[in-house]
Amino acid sequence: MAIVTSGVKTASALAAEPRSGWLAQWGRFAAGVTFASLPPVVVTRTKQVIYDSIGAITAGMAEPEMRALVARLEALDGVGEAQVIGGGAKLSASNAAFMGGIAGTMLEIDEGNQYARGHPGIHVVPAALIAAARLGASGEDLIAAVALGYEIGARIGIASKLVVTMHPHGTWGTVGAALAVAKLHKANAEAMVAAINVASSLGLTTSRKTMLEGATVRNSYAGFSNKLGLFAWEMVASGLTGERDGVATVYGTVAATDFHPDEMVADLGTRWEIARNYFKRHAACRYTHAALDALERILVEAGKVDPREVLGIEVETYVWAAQLDDPEPKSMLAAKFSLPFALATALVNGGATIAAFRDEARGDRLVTALAARVTVDEDPALTAMLPAARPARVTLRLADGRSFTALATTNKGDTEDPYSAEEVEAKFIEITVPIRGADKAKRIVAAANALGNGMDPQRLLALTATS
Repeated sequence: MAIVTSGVKTASALAAEPRSGWLAQWGRFAAGVTFASLPPVVVTRTKQVIYDSIGAITAGMAEPEMRALVARLEALDGVGEAQVIGGGAKLSASNAAFMGGIAGTMLEIDEGNQYARGHPGIHVVPAALIAAARLGASGEDLIAAVALGYEIGARIGIASKLVVTMHPHGTWGTVGAALAVAKLHKANAEAMVAAINVASSLGLTTSRKTMLEGATVRNSYAGFSNKLGLFAWEMVASGLTGERDGVATVYGTVAATDFHPDEMVADLGTRWEIARNYFKRHAACRYTHAALDALERILVEAGKVDPREVLGIEVETYVWAAQLDDPEPKSMLAAKFSLPFALATALVNGGATIAAFRDEARGDRLVTALAARVTVDEDPALTAMLPAARPARVTLRLADGRSFTALATTNKGDTEDPYSAEEVEAKFIEITVPIRGADKAKRIVAAANALGNGMDPQRLLALTATS
């Protein structure tokens, strides 16, 4: 039998195709990793990713939409046994994991990975923490699971090129969550591969336009990755099967193209992606950070600047940052994806803080007038520096004739210019103290840092509760 239509293969031909060698290697690697085998830098960075994610979730859970959604999920599915991270309610494990993912992306302050072009941590930590607490796992188990889940998700992001109209949230992060949960269930190599293959089919068809419009359904994408990651393991444990090489198909032909399987195993076990992550202090899309960093440098040189004396701000940057050119964002989320607004509100309000993107700031005529005087253009030379660098050149022109220009190639917080451990902790304290108080915030950080040294996930999760 034969098919003559170009690009279509018969089922028998597809079935005869060999499975990528990296899958078996990954299964063995994931099954064999132990806490003791993790390099010290990976252990330290994983703890930071865990409490940074908890901080982002805690701050996000205070938003009115999150409080309303928790109540509606409780009414829909009933009270469960899983503590909602950073909340007071208890829901089913899958609903609690969902809430963690969605709350953690509400305010655009969760960590990310520039090489993966996404945010692996928030797709993994909620599901892993809730599963670890449910299973009575140790702190060592949680750290190994998060590091592994982060690793597989980030490597898929590195190995493939998502369709440009897709948002990376809710895609390969589902595989990360599933592998972390599988590790907590002490899956063997074969079951690890099964979890990867099942989860690869469960990613969402996410639209990049949602973030540009400020549609907050976008925040749910990471929530669904956590929820579906839990489901993927339950499906595998129940005997359901996935495609033999699901990652290669989905991330080579469906949601993405140009899949490079060699990237999945390059320096596997020695180059850990969680140790190449970045943390965020600006409460906005990472694509705005280079310009915000450049503006900070200008203000150090220029001294105090009256926004009313700014004739204009010119931004030259890489393609994805240049896309964020809307000077009149219609929502808080849209404002976080607007370079003109981000620069204007940072100059007027003293920084790109959480409050600087809320309705009051968006309604400030001084901010909106300044945002209208910001121009954004792509510089192909800066685009060519992706993904290792995410650069921006900013020029500030003042009414008195002065002009200042600064170029930021490495964003503050990147692995090449990292925040210190004290700065990462300070961010957590800054965003959680208004909600939990200083004593509780410090106790959560201390508990996360004590994972692997007597602290267990059950007590850490309980500490995040509002009561």
